Amino acid sequence: MATPVITNPVLPGFHPDPSFVRVGDDYYLATSTFEWFPGVQLHHSRDLVHWRTLGHALTRTSQLDLRGIADSAGVWAPSLSYADGKFWLIYTNIRNTGMGRPFKDIGIYLTTAESIEGPWSDPVTLDSIGFDPSLFHDDDGRKYLLNMRWDFRKGRYRFAGIVLQEYDPVSETLVGPRSEILVKENILTEGPNLYKRDGWYYLMLAEGGTGWNHGISMARSRNLLGPYELDPQPSVLTTRDDESQPLQKAGHGELVQTQSGEWYLAHLASRPLGQGVDRRCILGRETCLQKVTWSEDGWLRLAHGGHHPLVEVPAPPELPATPWPAVPAREDFADPALGPEWSALRRPITDDWASLSARPGWLRLKGGDSLHSWFHQSLVARRLESTRCRITTRLDFSPDHHTQMAGLVCYYDTRSHYYLRVTADDHGRRILGLVLTDDATYDEPGDDLDVSDWPPVWLRAEIHDSALQFSASPDGETWVKIGKILDATKLSDDYGNYLHFTGAFAGLCVQDLGGTHRTADFDFFEMTPL
Repeated sequence: MATPVITNPVLPGFHPDPSFVRVGDDYYLATSTFEWFPGVQLHHSRDLVHWRTLGHALTRTSQLDLRGIADSAGVWAPSLSYADGKFWLIYTNIRNTGMGRPFKDIGIYLTTAESIEGPWSDPVTLDSIGFDPSLFHDDDGRKYLLNMRWDFRKGRYRFAGIVLQEYDPVSETLVGPRSEILVKENILTEGPNLYKRDGWYYLMLAEGGTGWNHGISMARSRNLLGPYELDPQPSVLTTRDDESQPLQKAGHGELVQTQSGEWYLAHLASRPLGQGVDRRCILGRETCLQKVTWSEDGWLRLAHGGHHPLVEVPAPPELPATPWPAVPAREDFADPALGPEWSALRRPITDDWASLSARPGWLRLKGGDSLHSWFHQSLVARRLESTRCRITTRLDFSPDHHTQMAGLVCYYDTRSHYYLRVTADDHGRRILGLVLTDDATYDEPGDDLDVSDWPPVWLRAEIHDSALQFSASPDGETWVKIGKILDATKLSDDYGNYLHFTGAFAGLCVQDLGGTHRTADFDFFEMTPL
């Protein structure tokens, strides 16, 4: 019987910074969500081959307040663990990032739940010394918070080492001294995770930044507080030395042990379209799995040797195949709530602005802020999981002023997005056209199309790798191209003047900049691979 195969990425599209845990026969991955709400997406598997999205841990503003959070700030690198009969989740809320600022304004929080599906508790506030925290449960029952330490001072290297401090679950506070356990001079070191095996404390680290220089390294010590010796092999996993590898930017990992004692590593990676400009990664950072082993001298190694990740990885043969129903390509808005594959920007999806009951079978969105806002956008979206896809919707919207807009958006962040929108001109006619924001430069290219006599308007975006073409139709059969072919690679981490860390989405949105709360209705949303 053939060994089952894990095909990477196991979580395609924007699913970065995987945190990996096994509880009995169930495997769970938690991934970063940054400025998107709900926070910390949760995924489930029983065979490591087939995965489903369960939902999110942070579903209330009492757990996560993202209002005013900068692009690519918010929830970075959550840490999911299981101990004492419950799940523990450490997460951050980064208020700002990049743009020349030396500060991060970090909040680190802890929430717990008896079931992975919640309810998750309101958070305990921990520290703000750095980001990428994790919680280590030692075998004597004591618990420790690990961080990278951020140094904002002039002339200091920002990534100032790995620190550890004990957490007391009774008082729900950090106690005792904060100890520096490892410093690697002038090396960008983050994402610390501790594991204990055969009397050794193993420290897994993300290094080189989450871009093309990314990788995973290891250190170990007989004592929790060190000193830690470095792995003689500089990287357990990296692609920084080979641009031909299909899984680039590989790094930031966590380990899990199967029921039979095998070990697997979850890590992030990105898939560039090609070389040059096409080396950009539209789908963002995705989650992959690798089989790993322990060498005779006690160091972690990829099971196939070397340090490059594989696209196809042997799965544990003892785990019975457990496929899940596929998420339908078409969403008809017939259910009482949107599924876990949907996200909103910086605020919960609530009935007061995103209603599935006001017009049964339709999604009604109440107009919010502009697509440049960090506060109250009325936008719901799904991750792109393929660079060749067709996205279609049908819009019923009657604007009477140019401040009212609704339509279909291909979105990276407030600085980069492409928007096919319906609005009104100065004569009150309903018009259709493109609005583009290219690395913060706003434009309205071309002539708008008069659609006053169209019934509900059909909108479409087709992505063929680097090419994005919008079109529209009055009936869903006869289509008119809107605007020129756009560069889809601009919807990526790799484009623009500032650091970004998310991925491309396609979504539905409404703006009312005049404060009249105009609504728009969407009949369906369909995302079909091509």
